[in-house]
Amino acid sequence: MSQNRISRLLEEDRKLLIAYYMPEFPVPGSTLPVLEALQKNGVDIIELGMPYSDPIGDGPVIQEAAHVAIKNGVHIAGILDTVRKARKGDGCEKIRVPVLLMGYCSPLMAYGGDCFLHDASESGVDGMLIPDLPPEEAEGFLSRAQGYGLSVVFFISPVTPVERMRMIDRLSTDFSYCFAVNATTGTGKLVDHGSEADIETYLQKVRENTEKKFVVGFGIKDRKRVEKMWSMADGAVVGTALLQAIREVSTPDEAAAKAAEFCKTLQAAE
Repeated sequence: MSQNRISRLLEEDRKLLIAYYMPEFPVPGSTLPVLEALQKNGVDIIELGMPYSDPIGDGPVIQEAAHVAIKNGVHIAGILDTVRKARKGDGCEKIRVPVLLMGYCSPLMAYGGDCFLHDASESGVDGMLIPDLPPEEAEGFLSRAQGYGLSVVFFISPVTPVERMRMIDRLSTDFSYCFAVNATTGTGKLVDHGSEADIETYLQKVRENTEKKFVVGFGIKDRKRVEKMWSMADGAVVGTALLQAIREVSTPDEAAAKAAEFCKTLQAAE
């Protein structure tokens, strides 16, 4: 099986900027313009949220975005159709960067596990992050996903034991995702209100006990924090701050412009 976009990107061996975006937030019609803005302004991987009514790992900003997305008619089949259009350049510049879907087990089960994997792969999705999928119970799903050429990303937290870090590293297809906080997204300080030294110790432990690359998310909102994470990990994930930057707009074009402006601040030198 040929490599997917994630595998090829990781071969470039550079630090990654990853953006999380909730489709059709804050107004209908925003998704394709925002995806184009993210790609044009330095984002290496795009995470697309799959809105769910009970998002256990998400803070208030992402929960609000999920509720808005649902109100605006977002559902899994529609997200896959949007990715398909994005890959073809139907309504935006062709999206060539890797696209990951982030969501929860229940909607995927309702869609149909293998049907979802087939349709996701066919649409141009590269992989998934599923916070409530226990790695210990995931090998069957992981095997089927890989059969469709899809990457599965598992999560490491500051309280993950070393042996479990090693297991997660083994199971994650291309890279793992480290939570920088013991909290829901956008609500906690680094490493459960700890110091800078705490996160350095934590990520050094991850580095010493993993072989694949790993990225860090939660609480990353500006260039200074992105650079800090790049110094200790292989990528930084920005989500809540992006949604906050675009939440007050009233048109898709404004959403794209605000997303572009925000991404530029992550690239600007201090």
